Amino acid sequence: MNPNIPSIEQLKEIALPAPVSYAPQTWGWWVLLCLLVIAVLLVSARRYWQWRRDRYRREALVRLVELQNSDDQLGALRELPELLKRVALSMPTDWNTPPVGASLLAKRPLHSPLMSTDMTPSRAGSLPQVTALGGKDWQAFLELHSAQPLPADFSQQLAQLAYAPDATLSTLPDDKRDQLFATCKHWVEHHHVAV
Repeated sequence: MNPNIPSIEQLKEIALPAPVSYAPQTWGWWVLLCLLVIAVLLVSARRYWQWRRDRYRREALVRLVELQNSDDQLGALRELPELLKRVALSMPTDWNTPPVGASLLAKRPLHSPLMSTDMTPSRAGSLPQVTALGGKDWQAFLELHSAQPLPADFSQQLAQLAYAPDATLSTLPDDKRDQLFATCKHWVEHHHVAV
């Protein structure tokens, strides 16, 4: 055996280099990572804020489905105008001001003093007294905030639902009833909010 050739027993294992780190090695990548994290946090906060702001819409849509599936058709039709007024009252007008109607499902009369005193001075100039709107003014308000054209007599239809005798409402055809619910649902889902 040749003495210059090492035997297998003399061989030693070669040390492996340290594993490559996934952490950025330069300050530019750290800055980019920080900006990305900040952007994700801002987008998440904005989505959460929008989700919280639109709570009144979700509650109103749930109530609309309940009304549409209700066995008491007269009571459901009578509640539609009130529900739209409550939605209009709950519309936020300023990004840092909570909606006037905290919860739509909490039943309060439309002319309750609580509704009119909930308006802070900053909101008083920006949100019309929705409770006092009727007729053409109510129609104009609904059209102003609508994403699509409303029927020209929509406020009159709502007034008829609120004040017509039961006999008149019971003769309302099913397609007209479904159209009223569809129009109300579309307005609640897509109305514009000044933010």
